[in-house]
Amino acid sequence: MKNLKSQLNTVSKSLAALAKQVEKLSSQVEAPKAVKKSAAKKPAAVKQTAAKKSAPAGGKTVLDTVFDVIKRSKKGVTVAELKTKTQLDTRQLSNALYKLSKKGMVQAPSRGLYLKK
Repeated sequence: MKNLKSQLNTVSKSLAALAKQVEKLSSQVEAPKAVKKSAAKKPAAVKQTAAKKSAPAGGKTVLDTVFDVIKRSKKGVTVAELKTKTQLDTRQLSNALYKLSKKGMVQAPSRGLYLKK
């Protein structure tokens, strides 16, 4: 019983010390906010947006080429077939399939097989 009381005392003291540290930190965090409000406002930086890329000289984008191969097949196309027919890198092919599926143009009935919706 004495052991339990001493452990509870230790825990209580530790919690009190932690509470003091939290109060100290919260006062330090609140102090800079008051400084920022009184400081003169700087004009907001102009955010540059990326311009949309136009289609390459050939007229077909990566998404177009991948979608064309998928739409020509009736039973669907595997990733391996897409890779050989489009001659794209694995990363490019994966990104194109992700974007086409997000746009709702392609569906994957099973893993690695893609069909036109």
